[in-house]
Amino acid sequence: MPDEPKTLDPAVRPAGITARAAAAAGDSPAPGRAHRWTLGLVIVGLVLAALNLRPAITSLGALLEEVSAGLHMSGTVAGVLTSVPPLCFAVFGITAPRLARRFGPAAVVCAGMAAIFVGLAVRPFASGTAGFLAASALALMGIALSNVLMPVIVKRYFPDRVGTMTGLYSMALALGTSVAAAATVPMTEALGGDWRLGLGVWAVVAALAVLPWIPLLRDRDRARATRRAGSATATAAPADTTAAPRVTRSRTAWALGCFFGLQATGAYITMGWMPQIFRDAGVPASTAGVLLAVTMVMGVPLAFVIPRLATRMKNQGPIVVALGLCGLGGYTGLFFAPAAGAWVWAVLLGVSNCAFPLALTMIGMRSRTGAGVVRLSAFAQSVGYLISIPGPLLVGVLYQHSGGWGLPIALMGGLMIPQMIVGTLAGRDRTVEDEC
Repeated sequence: MPDEPKTLDPAVRPAGITARAAAAAGDSPAPGRAHRWTLGLVIVGLVLAALNLRPAITSLGALLEEVSAGLHMSGTVAGVLTSVPPLCFAVFGITAPRLARRFGPAAVVCAGMAAIFVGLAVRPFASGTAGFLAASALALMGIALSNVLMPVIVKRYFPDRVGTMTGLYSMALALGTSVAAAATVPMTEALGGDWRLGLGVWAVVAALAVLPWIPLLRDRDRARATRRAGSATATAAPADTTAAPRVTRSRTAWALGCFFGLQATGAYITMGWMPQIFRDAGVPASTAGVLLAVTMVMGVPLAFVIPRLATRMKNQGPIVVALGLCGLGGYTGLFFAPAAGAWVWAVLLGVSNCAFPLALTMIGMRSRTGAGVVRLSAFAQSVGYLISIPGPLLVGVLYQHSGGWGLPIALMGGLMIPQMIVGTLAGRDRTVEDEC
């Protein structure tokens, strides 16, 4: 049984979806006939790209105290710093569909990996907070573009294996996240305790991620040729309004955007602040980094299992609720006994954070067409990251003004309730094309 029944295999594209509309989604017929080595290269590229989508964030979370001291940041400014990722993801992610139509998805992902490399290489050596933020924004811009286009690449090259391939790159994403969280502090100590070197080493991994996408740059020329062919076809065919739905009219799209935003809020609060919560509770810095790694590494096996399970269910609401209850349990534990049950809370929050691969999978399931996936991915992620911006900042403000973690943790736990509600709505068996 295929992972995703609602696919857009180029060989069996539904009637009424023109070549032009398919090309706009980066869904040309050519990838369906691609050589095996090309598909293998895409898989390697997806895995390496996914490994680099979070170290820029979690490596900073592990060293946030040292970076704050080195750049003379207050708690509020540090909260702003932890809010920069979702802000960049929202602002730059919305540009991904247009760039993908013009240059091809693979070319844009290649440029995104290059931006991550440059940003991570420059950031540690910035002389002040402004330069540090600017370099971080460059890396996050590359991450934002790749975030949006990962589901598009999967839908394009593996239309009948959406769940499997989403699980693969989600697993790689979780692995990169956890390794950066666990290894940054030990590497910093091995490099003489200089936090700048500890952050800069991740630029090497980003450089490797550029390489597999370079041979795929011809994808841009293929997309342009397909658009030209599509333009000729469009002159003889009626315009198609369902190939690229106006997702703003879809209740499911809005529910999915809100679900994405609330899970992202929890994830970025966790990545940015959880090590500090444990350190303030008396846990050593190195152990706090490992605890964050445990939270992130839970996504390695589950990120592969959950998308496959989700594509076999008509309604993903039960998975949403189960993950939300794990989050509630983890935050409750952090509130009452942060140090005593630290390992249990880390595991529960790690399971809860698997709402991210679930959200990505639902993006692929809630649209029938490649054009719909492009628009829905950009819309849900941009809206979602906009929703998540205040969360890390608010946590920093509450922490600074209350002098403790009680109020921030209560806020984190409280957000799990609306996350379960909107996630259940987004998990219903329907598509944005039906609603538009």
